[in-house]
Amino acid sequence: MSTPLRVAAFVTALVAAFAVAWGGGRLVGPVDTEPVAAHSDMAGDHGSGATVPDVGGLTARADGFTLALADRTLPAGRTRLDFQVLTSSGRPLLDYTRTHEKDLHLIVVRRDLTGFQHVHPTLDRASGTWSVDVDLTPGVWRVVADLTPAGWDGITLADDVSVAGEFTPAEPPADTRTATVETAEGTYTVTLDGDTAPGASTVLTTTVELDGEPVTDLEPYLGAYGHLVAIRAGDLGYLHVHPEEGEPGPGIDFATEFPTPGTYALFLDFQHRGQVHTAAFTVESGGVPSGSGGDHEEGAGHDH
Repeated sequence: MSTPLRVAAFVTALVAAFAVAWGGGRLVGPVDTEPVAAHSDMAGDHGSGATVPDVGGLTARADGFTLALADRTLPAGRTRLDFQVLTSSGRPLLDYTRTHEKDLHLIVVRRDLTGFQHVHPTLDRASGTWSVDVDLTPGVWRVVADLTPAGWDGITLADDVSVAGEFTPAEPPADTRTATVETAEGTYTVTLDGDTAPGASTVLTTTVELDGEPVTDLEPYLGAYGHLVAIRAGDLGYLHVHPEEGEPGPGIDFATEFPTPGTYALFLDFQHRGQVHTAAFTVESGGVPSGSGGDHEEGAGHDH
């Protein structure tokens, strides 16, 4: 092959390789970038089916803030978890707006949706480090920080820690809307009711009984009679669930929205007779809202 032909062939190959690399980069995208549809400003018209509501906890970095875990591997058992919330300048965030009586709520759950813990770390303002003791079993755990930086809207940041040891993932349970909690006081039975169709604002109601009798003297916990955490199986997207004002039982209402069809694990924390208990549910979100006739907008009875 002549020299001009060899040069032309090389240039053609170089251009082709550049095009492939550019296209691949567009397909893969930045590893630590939250999907566009997860941002709250995309949660407008649920009836069109084109957008989804706010889902947090998909990445360790959002809105210029970063969840920085001190260790990416931890031992099994009772262990200390340390982390910082960093600003865009790389400095630890020290100023927060308190929500539900705490500056920061931390959710720790294994990736097979077992071992759920809702804890409240302590901030060392000298170092900007949050610390809390957690109970971990072998496997990969999701660490979800729910917080509101002073002067900002609330954000949710999440990252994984690995725990060494023999590990057998749990099978996700079928749709389960009744939970029992065995305690020294007796057996609590908690039921979950409400529309779980995707894309529609809804109110979920949890009803608490103790040994078959309605509980009407629930105690405030973190400023409400109950707190409900919803996590989507697969990517462990964190849903924002808002407790509504009401009586101290037996029913507790929560406003939320399931963004997509799929399996969701729900964890209810409630306090009774000085003790905090957790009831776990699994729901399958699918179909259309009850009474909507296929139109999500008619089924959206609550706007939060």
